Amino acid sequence: MSFSPKGIIIPVITPFTRDGKLNEPVYRQLLRYFIRNGVHGVFPFGTTGEFYAFDNGFYRHILEVTVDETAHRMDIYAGANHITPAGVIERVRIAEKTGVDALSVLTPMFVSQTQAELSEYYRTIADATGLPIVIYNNKPKTNVTVEPQTVRGLAAVPNIVGIKDSTGDMTNTEEYLRLTRDIPDFHVLMGRDTLILAALNYGAVGAITSCGNVAPGLAVDIYEHFMAGRPAEALEAQFKLAALRIASNMGTFPVVIKEALTILGYNVGACSAPILPLEERQRAELHVVLREMGLSSGS
Repeated sequence: MSFSPKGIIIPVITPFTRDGKLNEPVYRQLLRYFIRNGVHGVFPFGTTGEFYAFDNGFYRHILEVTVDETAHRMDIYAGANHITPAGVIERVRIAEKTGVDALSVLTPMFVSQTQAELSEYYRTIADATGLPIVIYNNKPKTNVTVEPQTVRGLAAVPNIVGIKDSTGDMTNTEEYLRLTRDIPDFHVLMGRDTLILAALNYGAVGAITSCGNVAPGLAVDIYEHFMAGRPAEALEAQFKLAALRIASNMGTFPVVIKEALTILGYNVGACSAPILPLEERQRAELHVVLREMGLSSGS
């Protein structure tokens, strides 16, 4: 498998019009914002993109727009998520036709699988496609985790090329890296914005960062400074980005990301119901965070 995940990848939010449709001009505007800031990849239909809220027609349309707007200027990782392998493969077939570069596949939700069942789940999906697959482990959201020894076994599957670790558990990330370090075609991506630099130091190849929607330049700075051997500059960028990640706890994810983008002038709309907007007090706190990050001069 020649594809190698790397760099800063943005799990792009899904902007809505007032009547709940895709705001395509704003979506394209965001993709151009990421490209200008040197982002290496984009990930439609992640948790940040509210993947659970859309039907297959919506799914196809966003992927087509993403491929059209990016024009191969960065990699596209399409989220393909469902409780069953058949449901994932249905989305995979759509993604294949749009011309994306890779897939991100979340662990099943609600059903508490054994590790053997998770392994079979990913092997079944991998057998059904030639696209590269990045396993997406987000235990805080799904209550399901892919244990390091299971990942070690899955890393031998030719088109399973990596894992995104959103557990926030650095020991778990380290074990992914330690147990797969002799498999050159398998890569680990950090999925917790406060730990990007820590993961890079351990050997991760990059990060999928929700806060990169708001501050793509900062996220890219962490990676580029690290790769260039400038640890102090990388750490300063990490500290700045961490402030926004901590602030995201003020509301139900990803409302803080969307409200921050609104403050910066991107008309991304609200989150899907039942997620509610921030309270005015919280919005005022978010203004302060953005101002201290150097992203906004407003009050």
